Amino acid sequence: MKPKSILMPALLLLVLIFSAGVSAQTTEKQRLIVLTDIEADPDDSQTLVRLLLYSNQIDIEGLIATTSVHQKNRVAPETIRKIITGYGKVQPNLLKHEPGYPSAPDLLSLVKQGLPVYGMEGVGKGKDSEGSEWIIKILEREDKRPVWVSVWGGPNTLAQALWKIKETRNEKDAKRLIEKIRVYTISDQDDSGVWMRKSFPDLYYIVSPGSYANATWSAINRVVKGISNEEISNEWIAMNIQQDHGPLGALYPDVAYGMEGDTPSWLMLIPNGLNNPGHPEWGGWGGRYELYQPDPPSAPVNPRFTGGVPVEPETRPIWTNVSDKYSPYIPNKFGKAVRRDTAVFTGNHVTLWRWREDFQNDFAARIDWCTMTYEEANHPPVPKVNGPEEFTVKSGEIFKLDADGTYDPDGDNLNFLWFQYPEAGTFKTPAGFGFLAENLYNVHTITAPQVDAPRTIHFILKVTDKGTPVLSRYKRVIVTVNPK
Repeated sequence: MKPKSILMPALLLLVLIFSAGVSAQTTEKQRLIVLTDIEADPDDSQTLVRLLLYSNQIDIEGLIATTSVHQKNRVAPETIRKIITGYGKVQPNLLKHEPGYPSAPDLLSLVKQGLPVYGMEGVGKGKDSEGSEWIIKILEREDKRPVWVSVWGGPNTLAQALWKIKETRNEKDAKRLIEKIRVYTISDQDDSGVWMRKSFPDLYYIVSPGSYANATWSAINRVVKGISNEEISNEWIAMNIQQDHGPLGALYPDVAYGMEGDTPSWLMLIPNGLNNPGHPEWGGWGGRYELYQPDPPSAPVNPRFTGGVPVEPETRPIWTNVSDKYSPYIPNKFGKAVRRDTAVFTGNHVTLWRWREDFQNDFAARIDWCTMTYEEANHPPVPKVNGPEEFTVKSGEIFKLDADGTYDPDGDNLNFLWFQYPEAGTFKTPAGFGFLAENLYNVHTITAPQVDAPRTIHFILKVTDKGTPVLSRYKRVIVTVNPK
C-alpha cells in the first residue's frame, strides 16, 4: 500500500513542521541516543567502532545497553565501555584530522543500561531503569533539535520512557517531549516496538517490519549479483579496518552473521551533503524511506527471519521501505572517464547499497586517522555549488549546475559527477543533460522539462578524490519546475 492521500493530522503536521525551513543541505549536528543489545551479535560492536569515528559530527547523548529477542535476560554495558576505552587511546590522533572528538570520559558518562528483561516485561509500573530515566532526561533538555533514537536491539527501554511520560505528564507536556523523538529501529527485535506504534500514533518511526531479509537495512551486508561487493568482504575488513589500525580497529570483531546490520540506523545523520535526516524520502547513506501504512503480510512470516518476534499489521503510517531504480556509473578505460552501466537494479535494498562503496571507503579513511598523521591520511573533498541549492524555473527555461569552488584539503585531483535522483523528487522522468557530459564540474544550458503542475527535480553532485582510499562528498540541488 502506497502513501494515503489523507494521513493522521498530527503525524502529518509533525512532518511539515520538521520539514519547514529545511534546505537541501543540513549541517546542524544531530542528537543521538543508541539502544544496543551488544553481545547478542558481534555486529553491535562493529557498529559502535564506526560510530565513535563520527562522534565529532554527531552529538551522542546516550549509549544504553538493552535486551532483544536474541538476548532476553542480559545487558552488557561493559562491552560499550571497553570499546570507548579503545577509542580513548586514539582520540588524540583523531583530533589531528578533525576537531570536536569527545573525550573517552565524556562518552563513558553516557553509558547506561535498561532492565535485563525481554520486551513488554520491562514496560509498566515499577519498570523504570537507568536507561529509561536517562532518555527522559535527554528529552527534557532545553534543546530544540530532535533526538534520534537508534535501536540496534529491542526498544523496550524507550517504550518504558514513553509509558512513564504518558503516565506522569499532562497531555501538553507529554506531546512536547514525544514530538522530539525520531526512532529508527533495526526491524522489531522485541514486542514493544509494535506496542509503541499503536500506543503513540504520532511517534516518528522508521522501521522495516517483518522479515529481516526484506528490510532495507540488510542491504549493508548483502552480496549483490552484478556488482563487486569487495568492500564488505572479510579480506577487505581485515586489511582496511581490523589490522594495523590501532587499538580501536583491533576491537572490531569478525563477522558472525552479517556485517554491521545496525549501522544504517544512524548513517543518515552524517553531514555528507547528501543526507538530510529531516527527509528520509530523499535518500542517503542509510537508505530511502517513505511515510505510508504498509499492507499486512500476505502470508505468515517464518519466525526464523524475524528472530521470533510476531509480525502484526500496522495500524498507522510509518516510514518504511521504498524502491529505487539504479544503474551505477562505472569507470571507462578510454575516452569519457565514466559511463552508465547497462545493468539496472531495482528494489528497496538498492536505496542503501548504491552508496555502500562510498561509506565503506569513508570508514576506512577515518580509521586510518587513528594512527596516521594528517599528511599521511586522506580527507574528504569539499564540494561547492556556485549558485543557489534550491531554486525555481519555468518549463523551457535554461538553468545551469555549477560546482566551481570545490576543493580537496589534501590537494588531490577530483572527479565530478552530476546525476538526477528521480525517486527523491516529484518529477520522476529522467531530466537529462542533453549532449553535455555529466562529469563536467559545470553542467550548463539545461532546459527545464515540460510540466503541467509544479514538480521538483533532485540533482546530486558527487565529488570524489583520487586519494587512498577514494573519498566522496555531495551536494544536493533541488530545482522546482513550474508550468510555463
